Amino acid sequence: MPIAVGTKAPDFTLKRKTAAGLEDVKLSDNFGKKNTVLLFFPLAYTSVCTQELCDISAGLGAYGALNADVIAVSVDSPFSQEEWAKANKITIRIASDLNKTVTQAYGVVFPNLAGIGDTSARAAFVIDKSGVVRYAEQTPTPKDLPNFEAVKGALAGLA
Repeated sequence: MPIAVGTKAPDFTLKRKTAAGLEDVKLSDNFGKKNTVLLFFPLAYTSVCTQELCDISAGLGAYGALNADVIAVSVDSPFSQEEWAKANKITIRIASDLNKTVTQAYGVVFPNLAGIGDTSARAAFVIDKSGVVRYAEQTPTPKDLPNFEAVKGALAGLA
């Protein structure tokens, strides 16, 4: 069960890999500045995850227009995330939760996905500039996508 709307979003510092090297992705860097769309996805290099993040990357301007930063999180290593993003022209920031601490903190662990182990469930959160969760959704299955119109609606309500 994802954390509830109205609760303080657990802050985190995760790693992402870029051409310049490893860098920190910290949720609270947006506090006081921008709203955040926080997306959890199960695994890089899978068809539904690839389509989801390619679609979000293509529509990134719509989130920027709503004063929102998008951060995607999976349990993949930052090195595989970087290669996957480059291969698929994914431009949003992707952060590695390799040891699943953030996935657990947000209550979105998907247990034993396809028999390979625990991953992040597919989920979406809208976190306002003060760090409060304003929208929370975990999809019924990893094949289902979040309701991105509802995500945008939640963001529009924060303007």
